[in-house]
Amino acid sequence: MLTTTTNLIEGRPVRDYKGLVMGEAILGTNIFRDFFAGIRDIVGGRSGAYEKALQEAREIAIREMTEEAQRLGANAVIGIDIDYENITAGNSGSMLMVSASGTAVVVD
Repeated sequence: MLTTTTNLIEGRPVRDYKGLVMGEAILGTNIFRDFFAGIRDIVGGRSGAYEKALQEAREIAIREMTEEAQRLGANAVIGIDIDYENITAGNSGSMLMVSASGTAVVVD
């Protein structure tokens, strides 16, 4: 399955458009990860735990999107857009949401 953020794949003309495909992933964060990320915000530096969670969520969202494209008979997804959201729920922590969308197509 070819995937790209561009609207075409050079040298591979689009023969058929199958439609919009999407994938979403929502991962909960835990109190310890939130606590240590808060410390990182104060003293600076990167939060490895959040980076790993975002990577995992992105991979899930892209995999779901490409699986949906395959079900439609596509062999590529073009025009991919990936969005990230942090959803907070008061004192009960937060959730990381990643959504991926694109156009499922058949290319030569």
